[in-house]
Amino acid sequence: MSWQKEADELARKRALAREQGGAEAVARQHGKGRLTIRERIVAMLDEGSFRELGAAAGEAQRDEEGTLTGFAPANFVLGFGKVQGRRCVVGGEDFTLAGGSPNEAGLRKSIYAEHLAVTHRVPLIRLHEGAGGSVTGPGSKIAGQPVYAPPRFQSVGEAMATVPVATAALGAVAGLPASRLVASHFSVMTENSLVLVAGPALVARALGKRPSKEALGGPQVHARNGTVDNLAPDEEAAFAEIRRFLSYLPANVWEPLPRAPADDPLNRRAEELIEIVPRNRRRLYDMRKVIALVLDEGSFFEIGRLYGQGVITGFARLSGHPVGVFANDCWHLAGAMTAAGAQKTRRFIELCDTFHVPVLSLVDEPGFMIGAEAEQAATIRFGTAAVLAAAGCSVPWASVIVRKCHGVAAVAHFGPDAYVLAWPSAEMGALPVEGGVAVAFGRKIAEADDPAAERERLEAEMLARQSPDLRAETFSIHEVIDPRETRPLLCEWIERVQPLLPALAGPRRFPVRP
Repeated sequence: MSWQKEADELARKRALAREQGGAEAVARQHGKGRLTIRERIVAMLDEGSFRELGAAAGEAQRDEEGTLTGFAPANFVLGFGKVQGRRCVVGGEDFTLAGGSPNEAGLRKSIYAEHLAVTHRVPLIRLHEGAGGSVTGPGSKIAGQPVYAPPRFQSVGEAMATVPVATAALGAVAGLPASRLVASHFSVMTENSLVLVAGPALVARALGKRPSKEALGGPQVHARNGTVDNLAPDEEAAFAEIRRFLSYLPANVWEPLPRAPADDPLNRRAEELIEIVPRNRRRLYDMRKVIALVLDEGSFFEIGRLYGQGVITGFARLSGHPVGVFANDCWHLAGAMTAAGAQKTRRFIELCDTFHVPVLSLVDEPGFMIGAEAEQAATIRFGTAAVLAAAGCSVPWASVIVRKCHGVAAVAHFGPDAYVLAWPSAEMGALPVEGGVAVAFGRKIAEADDPAAERERLEAEMLARQSPDLRAETFSIHEVIDPRETRPLLCEWIERVQPLLPALAGPRRFPVRP
């Protein structure tokens, strides 16, 4: 006697699971210009690499004789796959079933995703489109989990401490999926997605106001407030961003960083660098162009461009080796560190520290942002947290002072034992000369026969004292360099620090920040 009957039932359950919410629900999903979760996973992963777990999980309906009559699959799809040849865990809500609001099996699979990634020490990719809990969903009949059950978010924290976690918002994401979206090292939203703690109906019931979904949680809202890192025009672009992000990081904190082929000459001297910083100190320049000319060609992947815009962060490569890039953008408030910029800086430093990625800082820091709005935003608290993150950083660090380097905020640009270079355009001091002269010599200037001329004379005198040559002569920095030497010297530095990285393997633990 064979087991053919049971095998047939299993095959039918799997077939029903692949139908997801049914043909009409799938058609509605496609009508919105969105893929289903199974299509997303196929598009995200290397071809043919997905191996699903729990394909037959769900709620079966049977007649009195025990024969299968229907099957509602778990509305979370989960499994192993590969991205660029490297194994990972991938999962996401099935929006065609109850709008992604978890059924019992779907909730269990979603919670299992982090545990699986932590156990196997592989990156975790979450592809989100779904709602959180419902008054009619799991838990509505049973009042809570056992008191001895581990905290649901314990594995989420363990994943963030040990493996790269990358997430995408690909439609409406609310409640628990929204929390999981931001519990990641990198997040991206498509232009037609939403991220909400609660939707308009719940907001109206609780607060008496009914804003639109877009005003509550549209892409422009969350890219500018730092909830998500990047925006993508469509789903395929979002998958490409995740693939690129993961390409700079190891599979876990115990493994070495992945090196790419070093096609860009290590001794390349970009002639444009000699004139990229204007002699007129009030004129602006393009720091992203500096990054492009110094790092391996085409390797810079920016993270969080619309948030904390005076700060530029992202990953790139030097001689094929991954490096975290942290710089100032003088086009936004002269590159001053705002409260948002400070939070972005701290988070990025801790990301590099977690996965043992060396940091390169290109410094043009005028200091913390000042004024009433800056004080109301608690800039000094968040800024000091960024400074302490740099001071406690364990990875090798190189700092190139391109122009300004002032105040306490400048300290966030230098990790312990940093390799410090300065361009001839560098200015280093407690304050920018204009502000410093105004504070220290206000009365003297006011009493001068020609206040404007006196101010100009004092500013020139103070500027000479901020020369990088004085720092080099007292060995306060390693070298003043021709800007065209930047790439060759940094390529030597990144090779020099490689033997230091194996000793850093393992999880990092960060102390309380201000």
